[in-house]
Amino acid sequence: MLWMERNEQAYPWLNQWNRGVLAARYNQEDTPMQQDTPLPEARPDRSLPRLPLDEVVRQGARELVQRAVEVEVELFLERDQYLMDERGHRQVVRNGHRPIRRIITGAGPIAVATPRVDDRVLARHGDARFTSALVPPYLRRTPHIEELLPVLYLKGISTGDFTEALQAILGRDVIGLSAETIVRLKQVWQREYEGWNRRDLSTSRYVYWWVDGIYFNVRLDTDRQCLLVIIGATADGRKELVAITDGFRESADSWRSLLRELKQRGLTAGPAVATGDGALGFWVARAEEFPQTRPQLCWVHKTANVLEKLPSSLQGKAKALLHDIYEAPTRHEAEAAWERFVSTFAEKYPKAVASLTTHRDELFTFYGTPAEHWPSLRSTNVIESTFATVRLRTKRTKGCGSRIATLTMVFKLVESAAKRWHRLRGYCQLPDVLNGVAFRDGVRIATAPQPIQEPVGV
Repeated sequence: MLWMERNEQAYPWLNQWNRGVLAARYNQEDTPMQQDTPLPEARPDRSLPRLPLDEVVRQGARELVQRAVEVEVELFLERDQYLMDERGHRQVVRNGHRPIRRIITGAGPIAVATPRVDDRVLARHGDARFTSALVPPYLRRTPHIEELLPVLYLKGISTGDFTEALQAILGRDVIGLSAETIVRLKQVWQREYEGWNRRDLSTSRYVYWWVDGIYFNVRLDTDRQCLLVIIGATADGRKELVAITDGFRESADSWRSLLRELKQRGLTAGPAVATGDGALGFWVARAEEFPQTRPQLCWVHKTANVLEKLPSSLQGKAKALLHDIYEAPTRHEAEAAWERFVSTFAEKYPKAVASLTTHRDELFTFYGTPAEHWPSLRSTNVIESTFATVRLRTKRTKGCGSRIATLTMVFKLVESAAKRWHRLRGYCQLPDVLNGVAFRDGVRIATAPQPIQEPVGV
């Protein structure tokens, strides 16, 4: 029972509850060894009010935060304890507590009274005054709760259902999180997107790009909205959103306008390789604006285009043959697998073969990059996996009300998803790709050493 005594000392509000439950549970007159088990309504401990686990966690969190803030103040005062005035009085002292502040946390709302410190003398000396790092000024909800709002919105919770959803998660006494909060947040998100879309790119350099056009329904618009998306990989292997804008379908003019805008904001060079669907107008714009960028067509899109031209009874076999092509360890073996596919289906299904043979070289660009990068370059899965959540939300809510609302929502989703993006495998080889080092079948080509010239006259 030692642990119980220590808990009672640490958390006094548990004392009464613990004693009541333990007294009922250890009642010697209510044991199966001495008498029959009474009916449920006769059990004394069944009628006792039990403290919910959520309340235990909330009370414990409140006391833990309050103690941590007190310790934080004590350490601050200890640092300046020798700062005295001419009468020997300490000049940095406690000055009571500030009004109780309710902070919404993952454990629910907790009430915290932060200590007040009289440290005005430090300001006159130019020293830093006391500011709690644990409970900063004006903190009303923790960062995780701030992230909860866009996550719930992007996951499909409609604006009118927010109050009910948040009460179910955080408790009924939650304040400051409502439908009106989401409306204001969407206005803030729109300003954030506009600022991000004007950011300077003069210091940005990308090794790879993944590009795609994503379509959404807009309730107040008859045409489907197409968002042009570019995600890039930097020289240190980190992925980041390069551009996202509203375009007219996937036309070359829309992509050309986007690439020129990136140039105007300081982007001086395109990536070494760009991966995308073969139907994109991006490739026309790429040839004009960034001709040095090598195109790599997405094998997932290509596979889907080929399979839809074959009967369902043959799609399994065809899919296996296509996998043999782009999963081959060398281009020579990939070419051999290519010929096997063509010889198998050319006679009866020429449209499927024609769909595959279009842009043949662009399907094999990845063989000129490090082998560790192949899984990332062969498809636009970086974009597709990110936008699966957006499609889920638009399906549940039947689309956003306006085009700017869709654009803002997608921007926030990608911003949230970017926190979970992993660095590319083999990122240490990205500087070589950026500097134009040649690779064959995923292996760096060794350059011949330059002959050493003897000094003249020796």
